[in-house]
Amino acid sequence: MPQIPEKIHELTVGQLAARSGAAVSALHFYESKGLISSRRTSGNQRRFSRDTLRRVAFVRAAQRVGIPLATIREALAELPEGRTPTEEDWARLSESWRSELDERIKQLNRLRDHLTDCIGCGCLSLDTCVLSNPDDVFGERGTGSRLLVERRDPATKGGRARRGRRSQTECCD
Repeated sequence: MPQIPEKIHELTVGQLAARSGAAVSALHFYESKGLISSRRTSGNQRRFSRDTLRRVAFVRAAQRVGIPLATIREALAELPEGRTPTEEDWARLSESWRSELDERIKQLNRLRDHLTDCIGCGCLSLDTCVLSNPDDVFGERGTGSRLLVERRDPATKGGRARRGRRSQTECCD
């Protein structure tokens, strides 16, 4: 990993990428999402303060455990302007994310446990299939299409309603 002399207080995007392990495009993306910030030189080049290294590490660690970028941005916004997240910040925020992660793990375990049911079938239309149709309310009424649409048929006298089945694209968009 390239070392940057202590007397240098700002990093170019290339130096930040080399030190953090993040691609330059990822750093630009993080900046566009408000996760990190830079100043511009008179030549319109980005310059990042050294503490941006810790912010990038914080973002990447949170992403690795599945925290959405919007949630990470909200967490960083709670910190005083220009302050790098500390070990205490990480402990506090990771504790607040714990229940969300526990719920996601439970959901993934349920999906994993039901995966073998669907593999044996192949058509993903089992009555109990939680992979292709989670929380299936209409499946309790039986198999087949259950949603009908009311359409006005100008060909019928008085524009009477005509029942018709929705096409797959109509009901699944």
